[in-house]
Amino acid sequence: MNTIINYLKFSILLLLIFSFSSCLEDKCEATRTFIEYESVFADPSEFRVDNIEYFETRLLENPGKIYYYGSTLFINEKYEGIHLYDNSDPSSPVYEGFISIPGNLDISIKNDILYADNYVDLLSIDISNIKNPTLLNRQEEVFKVYDLWEDQGYFVYTKETERTIEISCDDPNFNSPWFWSGNQIFAESSASFELDVNVISNNNSNTGQGGSFARFSVLGDYLYVLNLTALMSYDITDLAEPELLNTVEVDWGTIETLFPYGDYLFIGGTQGMFIYDRTNPALPTLVSRFTHARACDPVFVQDETAYVTLRNGSLCQSFTNQLDIVDITNVENPQLKKSYDMTNPHGLAVVNDDLYICDGDAGLRVFDKSDHNKIDENQLDHIKNINAYDIIPLSSEHMIVVGNGGLYQYDSSDPSALRELSFISLSK
Repeated sequence: MNTIINYLKFSILLLLIFSFSSCLEDKCEATRTFIEYESVFADPSEFRVDNIEYFETRLLENPGKIYYYGSTLFINEKYEGIHLYDNSDPSSPVYEGFISIPGNLDISIKNDILYADNYVDLLSIDISNIKNPTLLNRQEEVFKVYDLWEDQGYFVYTKETERTIEISCDDPNFNSPWFWSGNQIFAESSASFELDVNVISNNNSNTGQGGSFARFSVLGDYLYVLNLTALMSYDITDLAEPELLNTVEVDWGTIETLFPYGDYLFIGGTQGMFIYDRTNPALPTLVSRFTHARACDPVFVQDETAYVTLRNGSLCQSFTNQLDIVDITNVENPQLKKSYDMTNPHGLAVVNDDLYICDGDAGLRVFDKSDHNKIDENQLDHIKNINAYDIIPLSSEHMIVVGNGGLYQYDSSDPSALRELSFISLSK
């Protein structure tokens, strides 16, 4: 009996030793380094002021959205305001000054009245004398994109610090590209929080013109604004005081870009493309939706075709980088015609038979899109030495491209050989 008991004890001991050894062998030892980002807050008492300040000079450091009005080029300085350039001569733009609008990311203009977001507020600003902008109207608590934190104000964004932390592979955040810890965000690299470039497209002479990342759009006597998950319609018959007519919930995901075309509004979001009929401009109605995997997606429309770029990066949580060609002959039933792999496509534009795609670090690409089934075989030009985010086609002969290095202007009279006209660099 003692022999059997001793044998059992020995067997159990061996089992425990092997189990412990196995645990040691399976224990992970990998680590990842994450950058710490500081939370930035905006105090309403600081940004709700009666005057709009104008400055003769200011460094261009963090360019955002671009807009073109008259002969003036507007370049957003993210969360700070708008740089102004006289672009009468595209080969030599002249700096005119800076309009300070804290929290600003989006603008639209009609008849010298500039509509802009001021964190959560919507402003109407008279820019008839561009060096003496005048605040005409403020509508508070319009935008729902920021959370109000007690005693700190609105949580607006995060900025990269020089501090890092290292976590091991047994940490639940190990496989995440970013995560919260307390009030701070940690991300593996700054690429997780990329630049927004966004503006509207409208060719009316008394309004502005822009690219494919739109959230504001003026059409006739109406201003359309995307507000996180809602489409808001304003009557701007009285330009100084927009009147909110309707708010339409578009999707439970985030909607990001607004492209007006004919009687329709094409809205790009993380869940797909939505088509709204604006026959009744005060109350656009949903016609259809084209769904896709979760991704960021600007839309550009020409005739009976919608061109949609999908990309990963930012907070879009997607591994898709592609161009979708969507047939909208029947707007009630959009159909995918063809998809093409891209590097990291952002903004895009179509002029005649030419398709321009801002492909992130891969640069600016130009394709002949006359045959939708062979677009990838018909690349006309490729500017590789820039990081391209968005493009404004001022004409078939003049393109404006913005990226994280600055703003480029090209002579595109020959789309197979783009010629640089000028470059506005960052002041870093």
